[in-house]
Amino acid sequence: MNAMIAPLLEGRLPDWAEPRFFRHTQELMDLAPEAEIGWFDLNKKAAMVEAVSRAGKLKWLNSIYAGVDGMPLALMAERGVTFTNGVGINAVTIAEYVVMGMLSVAKDYRDVVRAQDRHEWLTDAPGKVELAGSRALLLGYGAIGQRVDRILSAMDVDVVKVRRSGGEGVLGPDAWRARLGEFDWVILAVPATRETDGMIGAAEIGAMKPGAVLVNVARGSVVDQDALVAALTAQRIGGAFLDVTTPEPLPADHPLWSLPNAHVTMHLSGRSQSRMFQRSAERFLENLERYARGEPVAPQVDLALGY
Repeated sequence: MNAMIAPLLEGRLPDWAEPRFFRHTQELMDLAPEAEIGWFDLNKKAAMVEAVSRAGKLKWLNSIYAGVDGMPLALMAERGVTFTNGVGINAVTIAEYVVMGMLSVAKDYRDVVRAQDRHEWLTDAPGKVELAGSRALLLGYGAIGQRVDRILSAMDVDVVKVRRSGGEGVLGPDAWRARLGEFDWVILAVPATRETDGMIGAAEIGAMKPGAVLVNVARGSVVDQDALVAALTAQRIGGAFLDVTTPEPLPADHPLWSLPNAHVTMHLSGRSQSRMFQRSAERFLENLERYARGEPVAPQVDLALGY
């Protein structure tokens, strides 16, 4: 386990657990081959992949990260490794970021801040859109999507959900494209998988309402970014609130930085909190108790589906 998490676990681990904390990447590589339970989180995913590949005795891999794209899922499936990720850990802050972004666009809050920077007293509001009474298409109904739904519904936004499994009052994966033109907001909270890669392309953007706003807190790969830039430049849609882009970091000369109808927030939604590690530690300790009893740990990644 990363030594950063040690203060939250020390003195709370069961007697049967023998913790080994790594302070740098090479130390992780040296420890991984003997690990039965692994928490290999690093800033660089390539090193995490290498650690997993070395961990031949691994039975359970835990991670604070919700996204599992890039991880060796096939290898873990072959070895029978259980993988718990950080889904839901940052649902609170990411859902708050979605609503913040929608309100910022609706009220054109960026212009309000710029007026303050100029010491200018505005005599009229630059943004006059009300969220109440608007319609939102929400793609992805995991922990983040469910929380976004609850908040927006309480604000009298008509939220239509899309999820793979369908269900009452929910659109299935083949039904939402035909209805894109009905919505003021299109919110992306889907996992990054082969199925969601490029799911919002030129055709989907072209089918949106002229004043609609795209909100992406999923992954940059979910959107055809060149098509989005073209649509924003031509003002074919109202705007985009992008917490994620391709690539990250976004190059300094990329047109998204300068487009007046693009809001780029540098993948900060999950970082806009102070309790992520505490929530992760509590979940890990609860899972340790389940593991000792031979009960399923949670939430488990479906290694075939990739989320």
